[in-house]
Amino acid sequence: MRARAEAAEDTRRRVFDAAADLLRRRLRVDIRLEDVAAGAGVSVQTVLRVAGSKADLFRVAFDQVLSEITGQLSDAEPGDVDAAVRTWFDHYEQFGDVVIRTLAEEADSTVVGPIVEVGRTKHRQRVEQLLGPLLATRPAEQRDRAIDALVCACDVYTWKLLRRDFGRPRADAEATMRLMIESIVETRE
Repeated sequence: MRARAEAAEDTRRRVFDAAADLLRRRLRVDIRLEDVAAGAGVSVQTVLRVAGSKADLFRVAFDQVLSEITGQLSDAEPGDVDAAVRTWFDHYEQFGDVVIRTLAEEADSTVVGPIVEVGRTKHRQRVEQLLGPLLATRPAEQRDRAIDALVCACDVYTWKLLRRDFGRPRADAEATMRLMIESIVETRE
């Protein structure tokens, strides 16, 4: 009985890991079940038996990927600009290219929109959590505008411009992002 339960759990883990791996590379929920099955070393029927449905499979896999990303980005304390920039770059170096490709497909796909919206919401929350405390003395209207500016300064498109388009070494690109952040949070008398 125990061996059967362990084998079933191993199959379940392989199925969801295969789906999450595909999501990490493509950030799409229109991935074929055949691709998941091949990655897990099982049949499509087994994938559906384990997951229940394609929608459930990708909901669980997407939650797994989001949890990994959240863990990856949690190494910075509020107000620590250097750590915030480092963790953003760690994330963008791993996922930035796939995120950029996904964003390019947003207008042409109803499947991609919800994934992109989750990313936007989480990015803004993280900017507010990490850099918002640096704006504590600003009036609400100025603070809201500054948060918008920080969201832009720390965005994956900024990383893409610096690293991919301009070809800057990571250290130089990080220094540029820090400069933008510091320019925004600098108190004006």
